[in-house]
Amino acid sequence: MVTAVAYRLAEQHRQIEETLAHFHLTKDMLLEVKKRMRAEMELGLRKQTHNNAVVKMLPSFVRSTPDGTENGDFLALDLGGTNFRVLLVKIRSGKKRTVEMHNKIYAIPVEIMQGTGEELFDHIVSCISDFLDYMGIKGPRMPLGFTFSFPCKQTSLDAEFDLDVVAVVNDTVGTMMTCAYEEPTCEVGLIVVDLFAQDSHRQDVWFPCFGFVCISHPHHLPFLSVLTLGTGSNACYMEEMKNVETVDGDQGQMCINMEWGAFGDNGCLDDIRTNYDRLVDEYSLNAGKQRYEKMISGMYLGEIVRNILIDFTKKGFLFRGQISEPLKTRGIFETKFLSQIESDRLALLQVRAILQQLGLNSTCDDSILVKTVCGVVSRRAAQLCGAGMAAVVDKIRENRGLDRLNVTVGVDGTLYKLHPHFSRIMHQTVKELSPKCNVSFLLSEDGSGKGAALITAVGVRLRTEASS
Repeated sequence: MVTAVAYRLAEQHRQIEETLAHFHLTKDMLLEVKKRMRAEMELGLRKQTHNNAVVKMLPSFVRSTPDGTENGDFLALDLGGTNFRVLLVKIRSGKKRTVEMHNKIYAIPVEIMQGTGEELFDHIVSCISDFLDYMGIKGPRMPLGFTFSFPCKQTSLDAEFDLDVVAVVNDTVGTMMTCAYEEPTCEVGLIVVDLFAQDSHRQDVWFPCFGFVCISHPHHLPFLSVLTLGTGSNACYMEEMKNVETVDGDQGQMCINMEWGAFGDNGCLDDIRTNYDRLVDEYSLNAGKQRYEKMISGMYLGEIVRNILIDFTKKGFLFRGQISEPLKTRGIFETKFLSQIESDRLALLQVRAILQQLGLNSTCDDSILVKTVCGVVSRRAAQLCGAGMAAVVDKIRENRGLDRLNVTVGVDGTLYKLHPHFSRIMHQTVKELSPKCNVSFLLSEDGSGKGAALITAVGVRLRTEASS
């Protein structure tokens, strides 16, 4: 009897190890991911292959990071899913550079969220008018930049006010610009979030400029027509213009918005995707799309864990084989649970308390296994993100023919900020895969609001320099 029990437990342990082994990535596997990301980047940059590339490598028309001479007052809009901010950002140059921000938050009523683009932007214009009155702003034309964190078809905002719409801003580029203002070596932006404001009733309304930054005169805005989706993870970096075949000119640099969440949509990551990844993808709102993002973004990590827990429970490895009703609900295992469970300071009793919120009556052994599952899923996410970043920094180094590159990555996102191990593992992976790059990471401060204003300020500076 004892032998039979021991054999059964040993067999369970073997099956668990075998299943979780699919999430373990060796250095060679990560180097292969880095190589594939680099190949997809090249396809996105080339004119001949751009249209069919999955990593779109969108030109942002941001040709410079801040140089410290930016000065003036700027308006910025930070548009989210259920509300948005209007900001007045005062940038002062000189020995003591300062950025002073004033903002007011406005709600977006449900009927407007579910309405047309015209109704949405009429509401935005009304709120801008209120904000200008609130701040007592009257007089000269004011430059404006705006950030979107959800898609919408509207492409122009300058018709009803005497505003100089200088920039349409993606939050990844905003993150890079915010950090570059503090650290001149910042030439890369990275976003890794827990949740993305994605309202199902807005699925059919996409903003062509989301993920796309335009430094131009307002009358150019209606010609932007690149269709991109909002992501839970993205990266951007400063590329040499000679390599950006989709834009005329070969002098200087331009920030490229990679839209790297779609890496793998052509099947190039299928050999490392698990059955759990396929389940998460199949039942998502955009099945078959954003496959890399679905392996690294906090929006999906909890759902991967939930599918593993259900499978292990069905096999009798967890919770005495009893699946609770809450655990059957998609999205119920929030990434914050994953972060909490992985905390080194969290005792097993506290892990059991978290599981109890999901109707799961767990033992200590259950809690240990759940913690292990969370660990392998988040570790793989951090490593994959690091492999992608390694491809980016190595490309910058090779572009410049350097034996060694010192570069800073501006980072934003709650997964990076709040998960107890994600940032450390990602940093370590970048170091191992790109040993010739000395990469520092700098947390962004309000890349959506402050970043929009800084991009606008740089655009105004470049425009002034060009006309003088």
